[in-house]
Amino acid sequence: MRTARFTLDPAFTVGPVDPRLFGSFVEHLGRCVYTGIHEPGHPAADADGLRTDVLDLVRELGVTAIRYPGGNFVSGYRWEDSVGPAEDRPRRLDLAWHSTETNRFGLSEYISFLRKVGPQAEPMMAVNLGTRGVTEALELQEYANHPAGTALSDLRVAHGDKDPFGIRLWCLGNEMDGPWQTGHKTAGEYGRLAAETARAMRQQDPGVELVACGSSSRSMPTFAAWESTVLTETYDLVDHISLHAYYEPHDGDLDSFLASAVDMESFIEDVVATCDHVGAKLKSTKRINLSFDEWNVWYMTRWQEQAATIAQDDWPEAPRLIEDNYSVTDAVVFGSLLIALLRHADRVKVACLAQLVNVIAPILTEPGGPAWRQTTFFPFAQASRYGRGEVLDVRVDSPTYETAKYGTTDLLHATAVRADDGTVTVFAVNRSRTGALPLEIALGGLGLTSVVEHTALADADPDARNTLAEPERVAPHPVDGTTLTGGGLQAVLEPLSWNVIRLA
Repeated sequence: MRTARFTLDPAFTVGPVDPRLFGSFVEHLGRCVYTGIHEPGHPAADADGLRTDVLDLVRELGVTAIRYPGGNFVSGYRWEDSVGPAEDRPRRLDLAWHSTETNRFGLSEYISFLRKVGPQAEPMMAVNLGTRGVTEALELQEYANHPAGTALSDLRVAHGDKDPFGIRLWCLGNEMDGPWQTGHKTAGEYGRLAAETARAMRQQDPGVELVACGSSSRSMPTFAAWESTVLTETYDLVDHISLHAYYEPHDGDLDSFLASAVDMESFIEDVVATCDHVGAKLKSTKRINLSFDEWNVWYMTRWQEQAATIAQDDWPEAPRLIEDNYSVTDAVVFGSLLIALLRHADRVKVACLAQLVNVIAPILTEPGGPAWRQTTFFPFAQASRYGRGEVLDVRVDSPTYETAKYGTTDLLHATAVRADDGTVTVFAVNRSRTGALPLEIALGGLGLTSVVEHTALADADPDARNTLAEPERVAPHPVDGTTLTGGGLQAVLEPLSWNVIRLA
């Protein structure tokens, strides 16, 4: 096979990586919360009912901002149900996921969970703009963030939380363009409500950081027109606009599935263009950044088939919903999506892997049993650990292949990040299902002299996955033969592989 090539030079960069690019998402959906992160009575549970085995894995994963409590769930969320003594909290019907919400895990428990994950775990709170509005958003903000001396801040203190929660990053609703959303609105209706809510929240605290709802997917018929209308109303009041995207193979077309990041990169670039167009119309020097606060591989077709069988008179607690078990192929696509986010680090400042535990998640658990890493755990953990610094501009010269969905596509998808200490990490995916891909990288002016490590996530069985029976079946392995000589790197990328090459 023809060699793939690119050049790295410190003079050509994309931008710095915001740590919040490695965020995640906890929604009251299925078993993400209950028997996921929170399971009183579990052998590994702490005094607050949090599973310490899951906490250990979340720390290892390296997540930063954690979005909460939804997702579709937030459009029926009554924040006051989730505070105070857990035994006194009301049970509610959750229309989003046709479940019963006990509210045993609420706002205080969420903040406690973040604090136990560590200082890197930042709250990212969504307010309900589906069935509620400005008043409820202000009440939640006051309860969470005001130090003391008002009715709601004193109520928080009475509930046992003396210190404010310090939530700076807020989502103004969720997927309000979607007809499935409780309280679905037109772009004009949502834009006005988001602007009113943002203005009021800034009156209470000018330092808040706000995310307006963008389109729930690029395929929505209102895409781009929605962003334009919403931003025309909110441009001077918000900091980010959201993007959501999920990918799965259709009709057995694995070649197109492996090229999913082509769509993600185009999506990002289209939204950037729309943001900048609105800014130009408004003659504003402000730049709106992107919050890609839901992304993943999700076998949504399978979920839709399951959802059609749910009895409408049954409202279970924490049912098993959307617990996709990921293969090596899924992990390679997942890694490619991470590369796409890094390649646009100049504008994507927040990104949230949806979700954190059990529900399309990198971590799986069994009630009363173990927790383990999915195949997708490893690309995220490696990117979070080694993808901090400045993204270098990577423009590949690669062999190509044909896809039904995206046409002619590069076999190589890659990016590189230079850390503050001068070390460089290359993240690369070989999309070929059958052939190894030789790679050469010219390293101009970077002062690199050695290969610290080359690991790959790949397997002779592309459908291999980690399960309850075999929780360690798949993991990255070292790759031999990668060399750095004469100012250039030579490597061979295994077929269908996610690669991390660290240079010093």
